[in-house]
Amino acid sequence: MSELVNQLKIVKYPHPALRYKSKPVKRVDRELGQIVRKMFDLMYEANGIGLAANQVNLPYRLFVINLTADPNEKQEELVFLNPVILRRKGFEQGEEGCLSLPDLRGTVRRSKEIDILAYNLQGEEICWRVTGLLARAFQHELDHLDGILFIDHLEPSELLELRGYVEKWEDEYMSAVSEGAEEPEDKVLNRLRELEALRT
Repeated sequence: MSELVNQLKIVKYPHPALRYKSKPVKRVDRELGQIVRKMFDLMYEANGIGLAANQVNLPYRLFVINLTADPNEKQEELVFLNPVILRRKGFEQGEEGCLSLPDLRGTVRRSKEIDILAYNLQGEEICWRVTGLLARAFQHELDHLDGILFIDHLEPSELLELRGYVEKWEDEYMSAVSEGAEEPEDKVLNRLRELEALRT
């Protein structure tokens, strides 16, 4: 397993990678397969159902989903490369959380039905019409690839209630940067651009 894969971990808000607009994947190789496997492993460890590349400090348009959150249910694992939404229909409200914003929940308005297009690791086209939890998870993870977090969708009153948590994480991150425990933003962004050149 490559050094890059071994270093992967879920980054927490307000890590700069979470606001980085990912670039399409143009090269699929053995290492990318290892990255995907590691992403699933990290997701299961955190009891999540989805994880985007931004959340492990990578700049690629890629995310993984397993609605069961069960590592034994490998047949339910879904990998989406270069995903897009072709069509939206209807709206519904639903509660969401995020592994990069642990223990935070909020009500988010999402499209009820979506037509999606993406590719799997085998290069096969995924063209589905989805609803329910999969539609919500897909939209949540796709937002990540554009640097959008679920808190960006919250009503001002709801966001105000969570502001204390958000400010606490911001203060903790800045302290970690000043102490050398986290990389400063310019170094993170330079690293992401270097990684882009390998696959985009």
